[in-house]
Amino acid sequence: MTAPEITIATPADRDAVVGSLVAAFVKDPILRFLFPDEETYPRHAATFFGDLFDKRVHRSSIWMTGGGASVAIWEPPAEPSTGSPAAGHGSPAEARYPADVRARVQGYDEAVHAALPTYPFWYLGVLGTHPDSAGRGWGRAVMRAGLARAAADGLPAILETSNPANVELYRRAGWEALGSLPEPVPTWIMQQSPR
Repeated sequence: MTAPEITIATPADRDAVVGSLVAAFVKDPILRFLFPDEETYPRHAATFFGDLFDKRVHRSSIWMTGGGASVAIWEPPAEPSTGSPAAGHGSPAEARYPADVRARVQGYDEAVHAALPTYPFWYLGVLGTHPDSAGRGWGRAVMRAGLARAAADGLPAILETSNPANVELYRRAGWEALGSLPEPVPTWIMQQSPR
């Protein structure tokens, strides 16, 4: 199998990336906690992922392959004035959510923010592959692009996952658990040191 071509997303890739992530996270515990209603999930998830894309696309830290079928949205180390890289859910897009959804998004963001390390790191905020492209190794490939950037900066990488099956997948890819959050959904914070 040949290695996929990894590219950095541009604003023109927004619709493909958002569409892939909405499909990839349909059964994800955190996304379903945030957006439990079947009817509104596609719209709210598209707003959520679109907002994350818009905040990071100009930082050249969204790697993708397959025309956006597999995506890794990374956040570079926070500048002193910008706060946590995980903080990013609080935004004008949030105003488009109903009050109950807004409260869940803010509560989750605050819980994750409080659990993240205080030292500089690259943050893997989203890693997803459209189900039609799953099983090709593309997710691991786009993840490695961000890990290489973190290693070039001499910094660790951090992620969080609420999917218990992903914890072992990430461990096999060199990540180690730093800790976990019991609420609002069990979530693991993981780190990979620079190699």
